[in-house]
Amino acid sequence: MIRIFTDNGSNIPDDLIREHNLGVIELICCVEGTPMDFSEPFDGKTFYDNMRAGAEVSTAMPSLGVFLDGFGAALESGDDVIYVGMSGGISGTNALAQSAARELQEQYPDRRIAVIDTRAASLGEGFPALYAAKLVEEGRDFDDVLRLTQDNADHMWQVFTVDDLRYLRRTGRLYSAAVKVTNLLHVKPILTADEVGHIVLRFMNVGRRRALDTLAARYRVRCTDMTGPVGIAHADSPEDTAYLIEKLRAAGCEAEIMTVMYEPVTGSHVGPGAVALFFYGGER
Repeated sequence: MIRIFTDNGSNIPDDLIREHNLGVIELICCVEGTPMDFSEPFDGKTFYDNMRAGAEVSTAMPSLGVFLDGFGAALESGDDVIYVGMSGGISGTNALAQSAARELQEQYPDRRIAVIDTRAASLGEGFPALYAAKLVEEGRDFDDVLRLTQDNADHMWQVFTVDDLRYLRRTGRLYSAAVKVTNLLHVKPILTADEVGHIVLRFMNVGRRRALDTLAARYRVRCTDMTGPVGIAHADSPEDTAYLIEKLRAAGCEAEIMTVMYEPVTGSHVGPGAVALFFYGGER
């Protein structure tokens, strides 16, 4: 059997995690220095209101031991392991997972373990993890699951806009010169991930609605299957999410659209009001 792991930055709803028996590595998010308890339901409205009010929010990688314990338990029970994780371009967790995989491979030479860098976060990571789990349920072998999931991640497009770039600047997730220009012009940025998963500025729009229109336009241009999975993650921005859904339908989207509140690990970097769109297109 193959056990698929991801992390809580994947933004996968709890019911889908249970349905597909996904292992989840918990990344750390602290509010005013206190680690969040992820066993409790996430109150996104309160979390993002606290950020708006100036609460100090920070994130941290788990210890190597968290990966060793999680992966090791699956290997000990006789499962092989594939970890579908957050972009190595924005987090060191992928490198940590690789270290754990190497150490565990020596302990369990008869088992297989692999790490996939999705070069994404939130549903850009979550959709490939769900895809991998479904391949396992279909009975695909380890090599097929690994190869097809990496290809799936390579075709995942993620574009998003934020209300304030200071959160990305504060955490070093975006080139600072771009932040200064965007703030100076009082425009809304359109951001995406480059070929190695770094967050980069692609466009600048005047006004929030125009930025959302640009997200829908990118879907219309880049999407290769209007019936394929589509996701929206928002940081307490339900009205903008509803507007974007209308624009996606007008652009030809026929898919069921998964909408989620940005989980706190990634949400703390993009900040309140962020809206992100995830879909499949040509290789990015």
